Amino acid sequence: MPRIYPIDRVRDIGIIAHIDAGKTTVTERVLFYTGISHKIGEVHDGQAIMDWMVQERERGITITAAATTCYWSPSFGEAEAKVKMRMESSSLPSKLKREKETEHRINIIDTPGHIDFTVEVQRSLRVLDGAVVVFDGVAGVEPQSETVWHQADKFHVPRICFINKLDRMGANFEKSLDSIWNKLSPQAVALQLPIGREERFEGTIDLLKMKAYKSEGDFGQIIGEEEVPENLLEEAKTWRKKLVEKIAAEDEALLEKYLGGEDPSIDELRAVLRKATINYKLIPVLCGSALKNKGIQALLDAVCYYLPSPVDLPPVKGIDPKTGDSIERKADDSEPFCALAFKVASDPYVGTLTYFRIYSGALKKGSYLLNTTTQEKERIGRILRMHAQEREEVEEIFTGDIAATVGLKNTSTGHTLCDENHPIVLEKITFPEPVISIRIEPKTKADQEKMSLALKRLAEEDPTFRVKGDLETGETIISGMGELHLDIITDRMRREFKVEASVGRPQVAYKETILEEAEAEGKYIRQSGGRGQYGHVFLRVEPKSRGEGFEFIDEIKGGIIPREFIPAVEKGIKEAIEKGVVAGYPMVDLSCALYDGSYHEVDSSEIAFKIAGSMAFQAACKKARPVLLEPVMKLEIVVPESFFGDVIGDLSARRGKIEETKDRLQLKVIDAKVPLAEMFGYATTLRSLTEGRGTFTMEFDHYAEVPQNIAQEITEGKRR
Repeated sequence: MPRIYPIDRVRDIGIIAHIDAGKTTVTERVLFYTGISHKIGEVHDGQAIMDWMVQERERGITITAAATTCYWSPSFGEAEAKVKMRMESSSLPSKLKREKETEHRINIIDTPGHIDFTVEVQRSLRVLDGAVVVFDGVAGVEPQSETVWHQADKFHVPRICFINKLDRMGANFEKSLDSIWNKLSPQAVALQLPIGREERFEGTIDLLKMKAYKSEGDFGQIIGEEEVPENLLEEAKTWRKKLVEKIAAEDEALLEKYLGGEDPSIDELRAVLRKATINYKLIPVLCGSALKNKGIQALLDAVCYYLPSPVDLPPVKGIDPKTGDSIERKADDSEPFCALAFKVASDPYVGTLTYFRIYSGALKKGSYLLNTTTQEKERIGRILRMHAQEREEVEEIFTGDIAATVGLKNTSTGHTLCDENHPIVLEKITFPEPVISIRIEPKTKADQEKMSLALKRLAEEDPTFRVKGDLETGETIISGMGELHLDIITDRMRREFKVEASVGRPQVAYKETILEEAEAEGKYIRQSGGRGQYGHVFLRVEPKSRGEGFEFIDEIKGGIIPREFIPAVEKGIKEAIEKGVVAGYPMVDLSCALYDGSYHEVDSSEIAFKIAGSMAFQAACKKARPVLLEPVMKLEIVVPESFFGDVIGDLSARRGKIEETKDRLQLKVIDAKVPLAEMFGYATTLRSLTEGRGTFTMEFDHYAEVPQNIAQEITEGKRR
C-alpha cells in the first residue's frame, strides 16, 4: 500500500496547557472543522469526543492523553463551498482515501492539564514533533503552563501559542502575551490581534496579510475576510512592524532586503518564520475563543505552516545494543524500522493496547519486531489508527505515524521496537516519583484476586503509579502523584475491573537522605556444625545533590573481596536503602563506596556478603546525620481580595512560604510553596474560608528537609 500523504505534509502535534485553559474544546473544534466529527462535542455537556472515559465526562477534565488523526489544507475554510464539501465527505474510512494537493495529515494528542496526570503530558511530548500551547486569556501563564512549557523545552519541541477564551470577562490579549514574554520566552511573536474585547470580541487581524477575519455561520465554519477596521489600523501597523523585524532578524538575506526598504512577501516571511519556529528561535502566538468558534481555522493553518514535519527535525539518536555506539535513524520510509512505545492502555474489548510512534521505516501487519529493551520478539497482529477510543484497522503504516497495536506481551512505556536485523535502543522516558500513598484492601475474598490483577494492569499502564506490599502488616500500598490520581485509580478499579476495595487515608511519600560523609564496617560471621558464613566489608557513604538518586561505587583493588561477591554487597545495600534508618522510608540522593573488606576461602558466600553490606550501610548512614525529606508543593491560589488575609494566615499555619502575591482584576493571586503533608483536605478549607469563591492549583516542586520537631512526630508514628 503506497503512502497517501507525503512525509513533509505530516504533522505530529500535542495540545498542552494548564487545567481549564480549553485544550479539549480547541481539539473538539479542530475535529469539527476538519470534518472528522459531524457535531461539536462540548466538555461542559460531557459530550467531548476526546474525553471518552466515564470519569472524564463526569468531572469535565482530561485524564488520559487521547490520540486522533485529521486532515487540513492551509487557508482552507475561506469559502463556504469548501467547508460544505469537507463536512459531506467526512466519514472516517472514505476520508482516509481522499487526497488533496495541499492537504496535511495532522496526528493530534490531547493531553490532560491536571498535574496528577503529568505522566500523560511527558510521554506525549517525548514522541511529538510540535505542540500547541493553549493559554487562558484571563489568567495568562499559570503554574501548570510553566510546567508543561519546561517539559516541552526538555524534549526540544517546537511550539506555537494560542491565547484562548478572549470572549471572557477580564480577558486581555496584551497582558497574556506579556506573561508569556516574562515567564516563558521573550521570543514569542504575535501573528494576530483580537478585534474587540471580552463579550465584544468578534474576530482577529492577520498581521502578515493585514486583513481582518470574522467567523460566520451557526458554528463559525464560514470565514469572512475584510479590511482592517479603521480604529485598529495604526495599532496593527505597529504590531506588524515589530513582527516583520523579528522575522527578518533570523535571516541575513531577508534582513538586507528589509533594511533596503523592500517589504518582504508573505511567502518569504512564512518560510523564515517556519525555520525559526523549528529551531526554537521564535514562537508564533495566535488568539481566539474556541468555545465561540473563533480563530481555530487560523490555528490549523499555523500548524501546517510553522510546525515541523518528521523530516524537518534532526534524525533520532539511539544506542546500538551490540556495540554500545551511538547510531541514528533518518525520518525515511526506506530506513530500517524503529519506533518508541509511549503508552500502554487496558482496553476491555481487546486487552492491552500499545501506542507507538514510528521514527523510521514502514510496518506491515503480521511483521515480527524486536523489543531491544527486553530483547524479546513481538508479533504485530493488528495495526490500529486511533480516534479517541474508536479505532480503525490499517494494513501498513509509515514514518511519522502514531498508531496502536494489540496483544504485545512484554512491551511497556519507553520500550524501543525495531527491525531485528538493525537493532537500536532509543532514549527511555524518565518519570517523576510518586509523592502520596494510600493503603487499600479488598472487601471480599473474591475481590482479592481481581484486585491484584487490576493493580498490575493499572501499574503497567501508568509509570507514576506504584504498588507494593507492606511486609510487616501484609497490606497493599498504592502510590501516585496526588489525591485525584489515586481517586481515579480506585474508581477505575471499581468500574472497569469490578473490584470493591476499602481505601485508607492518604499518606505522604517521605524519603530519607544523609547530610554528611561517614564510614562503617559490616561483619557477618556464623559458625554452625558444618560450613559457616563469613562476610566482611567496609563502606563509605556520601550525600549527593537533590534528585541525583543512588550510586554504588566499587573501589576494591587487588581482589581483597573476590569479584563474584561484589554484586551481593550491592544487593544488600539496595535492600537496606528501601527500609531507611530514620523512620523506615526509602533513602535517596547518596553514594555508597565499597573500599575494603576480607573473605574466608571456605565460609564466604553471597548471602553472607549481602547481609554484611546491609549491616555496614545502615551503620554508616546512622553516623552520617540522616534526615527525613518531604515533598513540597508549588501552589497558586486565586481569591477575592476580602479573603486575602484569612488565606495568608491559614497558609502560614500550614508551614507555607509565600513567594509572590499579585492582582488579577478584582482577585488576588498568591504563589506559595507548602509541604504536601499540610495540604490534605485543603479544597474544603479554602471553600469555607472564601465562601466557595477561592480556587487553587497545586503541583509537586521539590523534596526538602523536614523540621526537627515534625520529623520527631513522624518517627514516633504520631503523624502520617
